[in-house]
Amino acid sequence: MRNIETRKFSAEVEQLSTIITSARAKERAERGLLVARRLTGLAMQIQQKGLSGVEAAELIRQEAERYQNEAQEAMH
Repeated sequence: MRNIETRKFSAEVEQLSTIITSARAKERAERGLLVARRLTGLAMQIQQKGLSGVEAAELIRQEAERYQNEAQEAMH
């Protein structure tokens, strides 16, 4: 016969789930604030330099590329 021990971890699993959910929400909020700051910086740069629509679009494209690179780095 096998020696099988059954344990219940439901309370621990619920606590862990709550901690993970809270951490994810906090991370999303922090990322949202960072994005808002970066967009504000872009808007200020466009306005202060009097960039044309084409120049502003290029600046936004470069920022999008920056986001893509950061996302790829985070996944590796």
